[in-house]
Amino acid sequence: MHQVASNPHHEHHFESTETVRDIVIGLSDGLTVPFALAAGLGAVASAHLVVVAGLAEIAAGSIAMGLGGYLAARGDVEHYASELKREQSEIVTRPEDEAAEIYEIFEKYQVSREAATPVLHALQANPEAYVDFMMRFELGLEEPAANRAHVSAMTIAASYIAGGFVPLFPYMILSTNAAALKLSVGITLLALALFGAIKGRLVGTGALRSAVQTTLIGGAAAAAAYGLAHLLNAA
Repeated sequence: MHQVASNPHHEHHFESTETVRDIVIGLSDGLTVPFALAAGLGAVASAHLVVVAGLAEIAAGSIAMGLGGYLAARGDVEHYASELKREQSEIVTRPEDEAAEIYEIFEKYQVSREAATPVLHALQANPEAYVDFMMRFELGLEEPAANRAHVSAMTIAASYIAGGFVPLFPYMILSTNAAALKLSVGITLLALALFGAIKGRLVGTGALRSAVQTTLIGGAAAAAAYGLAHLLNAA
């Protein structure tokens, strides 16, 4: 008699990588671009003008980034639909070629032709599963969610807005641009570190490692953008 394990094994995998990617895109740009704009304008303009220009940039940037995310996600949906239609046709019109591709897929995993043949026959008896198998293992494509484009656009835009207010906030509460710049640098780097730590914990790469990596990359991008803006203002 087999004894049932009292503590069954449960695997937990993070499955929201696309959402995390959208947040990373929106938040990283939102933290760096408004920071560079505010820092550059702060050298020649009043705090009020910096805030007005910063808010305008956040609005325009979030719309542009959101639209870019929408178009990219729509492109993924259209590409998947096109490849799906092609595979559905090929398993009917070119069965020998598709069977050969099945064997090639299994060869990559050290599975012999004899062992793969029963799987091939099972797939051929279920066209829907056959097509899904080919989409996943031949083309490496997963079916996008039906509302993926809209969710991506909203996620990127909202993340950009949230990130943009972080470096701009000091200019809203402080009267001198020099003090605002120092506080903006500090809270922007802190926000990058916190965001990196959360991202690392979610995707399993390690909170500390991700925090350091995100802070260094985001800080370098912000510094480069600030330096360019400062040079243009000085010209």
